[in-house]
Amino acid sequence: MVSTRLLVAGEWVDAASGATSETRNPANGQIIGTFAEAGTADVDAAVAAARAAFESVAWRAMTPDERGRLLWRVAELIERDAKELAELETLDQGQPGFVSGGVSVPLAAQVFRYYAGFATKIEGTVSPVSIPGNLTYQHRLPVGVCALITPWNFPLAIAAWKLAPALATGNTVILKPAEQTPLSTVRLAELCVEAGVPAGVVNLLTGGPDVGRALVVHRGVDKISFTGSTAVGQQIVRASADDLKRVSLELGGKAPSIVCADADIDAAVMGNLQGAIFNTGQACGAYTRFFVQRSRVDEFTEKIAAAAGSLAIGPGSDPDTVVGPLVSQEHLDRVASYVGTGVDQGAQLVTGGQRVGGDLAEGFFYRPTVFGEVRDDMTIAREEIFGPVLSIMPYDDLDEAVARANDTDYGLAAVLWTKDLATAHTVPPRIHAGTVFVNQLPLIDPGAPWGGFGMSGWGRELGAYSIEEFTETQSVFLNIG
Repeated sequence: MVSTRLLVAGEWVDAASGATSETRNPANGQIIGTFAEAGTADVDAAVAAARAAFESVAWRAMTPDERGRLLWRVAELIERDAKELAELETLDQGQPGFVSGGVSVPLAAQVFRYYAGFATKIEGTVSPVSIPGNLTYQHRLPVGVCALITPWNFPLAIAAWKLAPALATGNTVILKPAEQTPLSTVRLAELCVEAGVPAGVVNLLTGGPDVGRALVVHRGVDKISFTGSTAVGQQIVRASADDLKRVSLELGGKAPSIVCADADIDAAVMGNLQGAIFNTGQACGAYTRFFVQRSRVDEFTEKIAAAAGSLAIGPGSDPDTVVGPLVSQEHLDRVASYVGTGVDQGAQLVTGGQRVGGDLAEGFFYRPTVFGEVRDDMTIAREEIFGPVLSIMPYDDLDEAVARANDTDYGLAAVLWTKDLATAHTVPPRIHAGTVFVNQLPLIDPGAPWGGFGMSGWGRELGAYSIEEFTETQSVFLNIG
C-alpha cells in the first residue's frame, strides 16, 4: 500500500485538513494507495511557495546552463528508475507494459532532455524601429507561477511535457495530477527534489476537481496548462476570465481516418486498430472514425473486426496483454453507455460490445468494439468515447470523405492511408486537425508540436511552441542618441 503526501516549499506534508483519498488498480478494482487530499489552505500555501521561489535569488540567478543541467539530471533519474515508474504507471493507470515501459517512461525522459537543451537557446530579437537614436530589442521572460493540471490517461508523460518547458523557461510550478492516477506524478516530483530543484520551484498537490478549480481562480497563479476533457476546458476558460491569466488547453478529439481506395488495406487495418486501441482507446488522438472507400469497406470491416476480436486482454502487468483495463468503473460505465447508444441508434455491432468476465470480472475491462454502418449523425460518430470503440463509415469520393472528416467540433488529430504521393501531400492541409498522420500510428515526439483546432483546445505543447506558451515577450526601448 502506497501512501503519498503533498510537496509544498520543498517539504512533504499532509493536507492541512488531514484528508486523504484512495487510488485503485483498474485491473482488479483493489485499493493500492492513499494520497493527501489537498484543500484551499494547501492551494494557498503552494501558490505562496511557488511565488516566493519565483522571486528568489536561488532560482532567478540560475543560469540557463544550470537550468539545463538540472533538467538533464531529472531525465537521468527517470531512466535510472524506469522500471519502477513503468510499474507504477501500469499499477495505477492500467497501461499495458509495452505502453508504460516502452512509450510513457522513455518519452518522459526524452522530453526533459529536449528542453534541457532548449534552456540555453531562448533567444530574443532586435527590431529595426524608425525612432532616431533608439535601440529596441525583445526578449522572453517567464510567465511566473504555472499550475499544470494533468489527465489520468498518460499521467507521467504529460506531466513531463508540461513541467520540463515550464522549468526550462524559468517558471515555478504547481503540479496537480488527476485524482485517479497520482502515483507516477508524485514519484516524478520526488525525482525533481533529488535532482536539486530548489525548494518551492516544483510543488505538488493531489486531490480531486476542487483542487484544480481553486488553482484556476487563484489570483496568485499566472498560467494554467490543462490537458483533459473539453467540458472542463470550457469551465477553465470561464473561470480564468476574471484575472485574464494565461491559459493553454489540450482537450478532446474525435480523430478521423481516411482509407483511400489505393491503400495497403492490411497495413491500414493493423495501423488503424493499433491507433484506435492504444492505451485501450484512452488517448485524445486515438483513431475513432473510419472513412473507408466503399469498394474496400467490406474487406476492411471484416479484417479489422477479426483482428480486434483476437487481441489479448488482461492486466497491464501481463507481458502478453495488448488491451488493458479502462481506468475506473465510472469510465467503464461511460464507454458501455456509448456502445448501447450506438446499438439503439441502428449501428451494426460487428464485434465486442461487452464487458469482459471470468477471471477479469473484478477489473474494468471492455472488449474492443467495432461498429459498421455508422451514420455521421450518430452519437458514437460525434462524441468522444475515450475507449476501444471503432465506427466504420463508407464513402464514395475523396472530397466527400474530407468534408465528412471535418464535420466535427474537434480537430486534434487525423490519419490518411494512401499509396499515392500526391494524395499524401495535398489532402493533409485540407483536414482541420493540429496533426495529420500519413500511413502510421499517432506518434508523439518532443520536437513536434501537439495540439488542436476548435474544441480540441488552445495553443500547442512540445517543440519550440512550448517555449512560447511559458514565456511573455517584453520589448526594451533604449535611448542611445
